[in-house]
Amino acid sequence: MGNRGGMAVAHATVAELREFAAEAGCADVDGDADLGGGWSAVYYPDQPDGATAVLARRTGAPVLTVAYLDSDVGFVEAATFAGGRWKALLNRDTAEDYEIPVDRFPVEAALAGALDWAAAAGLTADPDGIRAALTGSEAFAEELTARLLGALGMDRAGLGGESA
Repeated sequence: MGNRGGMAVAHATVAELREFAAEAGCADVDGDADLGGGWSAVYYPDQPDGATAVLARRTGAPVLTVAYLDSDVGFVEAATFAGGRWKALLNRDTAEDYEIPVDRFPVEAALAGALDWAAAAGLTADPDGIRAALTGSEAFAEELTARLLGALGMDRAGLGGESA
């Protein structure tokens, strides 16, 4: 069985993000990573609805979360403090095998949202890299998450799900 948990990425320290994630209902944080440049990630077994928006309000910065379905599919949700939001689906081909309606996650809308999100975060995004992550296929959705974060302009070196 793969990962059924989630992760949150925000411009905050690891300690702050752990605290904010707990406040947002992402209980039992079981790993974290310092991604560099002031960005951190936390990992948890369950992500409640609305956690992304709560984290964006609490951090005052753009936040991206991914909820995983057995490491096969990733459900991306991102929000900014100002209220901008976008959603995406990772591993679309595998999602279709699960009969997830991929048309509810249009790539072009996600790409536009991702570019706006990266600009709000002060990051330099790679549109072709974002598109490749959103349309790509990998054995594990976590690999596409790492590619997406890199294309958004974050250092991916700290992405591994282990404590930093």
